[in-house]
This record gives sequence, structure tokens and C-alpha cells, in this order.
Amino acid sequence: MSNKPGFFKRLKALSLPQKQLFATALCQRMLPNYALFSEVCEFGEPKVLSTVLDLLWQSQYDKKLKFNYDIHLQRLDENTPEPADFEAYGVYPAMDAAVALSTLLGGIQAKIEEDITNVSKLSSSTVANYIEAISIEELEDVMNEDVVEEFVFNHPVMQEEKHLQGMLLDVIEEATKITPEFIKELRKEIIDAGVSNIGISLQQ
Repeated sequence: MSNKPGFFKRLKALSLPQKQLFATALCQRMLPNYALFSEVCEFGEPKVLSTVLDLLWQSQYDKKLKFNYDIHLQRLDENTPEPADFEAYGVYPAMDAAVALSTLLGGIQAKIEEDITNVSKLSSSTVANYIEAISIEELEDVMNEDVVEEFVFNHPVMQEEKHLQGMLLDVIEEATKITPEFIKELRKEIIDAGVSNIGISLQQ
């Protein structure tokens, strides 16, 4: 048994730069969800999201970097799909990816640390909704919310999400100093993995 306190208690105990790094990494991992939806449904510009991510990573170690939050938030808003406009399920994880980035960016701008840490819950929520969507036949006769919740929690995709967020928290928590090399290596690992929180890979 681990003697460490709970996940969210540990997450909230991180310094502001550590929280930003954690949330940026999760947003990077959600990007393929948006990119695939954009390609299939011909909506939006993934470049808008990737540009914001590039700036967020860079701002972690380049303190002289300045960028206009309002302009990027407006562009993210313009590129956030409305589920009512699409029949494809992919609109939901794509929307979540854009919302997570907007939440992070707005949290940094307004210095609201809770918004930054909420990216963790947004990523997990995307996974939970995905599991329910792909398991609709298994769950259609289940009326008990507790049973559905337990099914979702124990699903391999959710277990992978919890495992990855836990590992990410361990790595950031244990880094005695957040150096440019550490940030660049973390970013490279996530991009090279090439798989989103719901298993979407653009390399397929």
C-alpha cells in the first residue's frame, strides 16, 4: 500500500508551474482526438490548438515569451465544435480537447489554479463518456448508476487513463527542478507516444 495522500490532494499541492506542466501534458495527449475529428468531419483548424500547445510548452521555460491570451482564447472558441451540429460521436472528444485548452489558458490568464487542475477531470470525463458510448449494448439494460460507474471505472481504457495521470504526477512531483530539458523531454515522450486518452492515433 502507498503512503502517499490521494491523487487530487497531491495535484493541488503542486506549485503553479508544475500544475501548468501537468495540464499542458494532458492537453497535448488529447490533441489527436481533435485532429482526427477535424479531418473526418472537415471542421476547424487543428493548427490553432497545436499553436497554443507550442506556446504553453515554451512558456514553461522561456519566461520572456509573451502571447495574447484573448486572441488565442477567441481562436479556440471559434474552433470548438458544437455537438448539435454533428452526428459523429467524435465531436465530443474533439470538443473536450478544445475546452480543456481553453480552460487551461483561461486559468493561467486569470491565475485560477483550480481551472488548471480541472484539466485532469476533463480528460477523465472524455474517457468515461467514450467508454459509455462504446459499451452502449452492455449497459442499455443497466438502470443502476452505481453499476455503470463501477463498470466505467474498471474498464481498461479508464485504468490506462488513471495509470498515465498517476505516472505523470509522479514524474512532475519528483522533479526537484523543472528544467528546459525536462520539459522538452516530457513533451517529446507524449508526442512520440502518439496515442490520445481514448486510444486515437494519427499514425494508424
